[in-house]
Amino acid sequence: MERIVYVVDDDDHVRAALVDLLGSAGYTAHGFASANQFFSSTLPAIASCLILDMKMPGSNGFDVVRMLEQKGVVIPVIFLSGYGTIPITVQAMKAGAREFFTKPVHSDQLLLAVEQALSYAEHNLASSTEHAASTQRLGTLTPREREVLELAIGGLLNKQIATELGISEITAKVHKRRVMDKMEARTLADLVRAAERLQISRARSR
Repeated sequence: MERIVYVVDDDDHVRAALVDLLGSAGYTAHGFASANQFFSSTLPAIASCLILDMKMPGSNGFDVVRMLEQKGVVIPVIFLSGYGTIPITVQAMKAGAREFFTKPVHSDQLLLAVEQALSYAEHNLASSTEHAASTQRLGTLTPREREVLELAIGGLLNKQIATELGISEITAKVHKRRVMDKMEARTLADLVRAAERLQISRARSR
């Protein structure tokens, strides 16, 4: 699975050294001299992280993080700074930074942080992809099937679902089977987990 590390640093030598280091470690790395260059590029929907210089002409790391949030881009950020103080480190962590390093950073420390950030990104991407797929599957349910779903995850049996909806037990069973098939749930536990991810409330019996 391809993974990308973006490096945004206005220092040409530092940026080139970081891209070379990442490349030698087996990562695909792209360098940018400014935040504007970075934001003008197309970011593919794959696991990635951002190594970001804290202080650059025209913007700082916090500005970039705010722009990422405004654009709805979720990406782990590793801050680099020519100087490090406790207040700015705390501020960086509050801004959502995965790590904060003072230049020059030890290569092993940086590569470990990158690997952890990419693993985090992969987890988020997988969760986001699954959530989108579950949402799409939920949209295929009919209103009646949605009712059956809410009753089923509430623990009601087919006979109880039938009573609640005023339908026959056989019809309730058919609806439940269709719900399971459409939601791609092999078991009731799978269906409950999918519903929890989608924040679907369990229907209570009347």
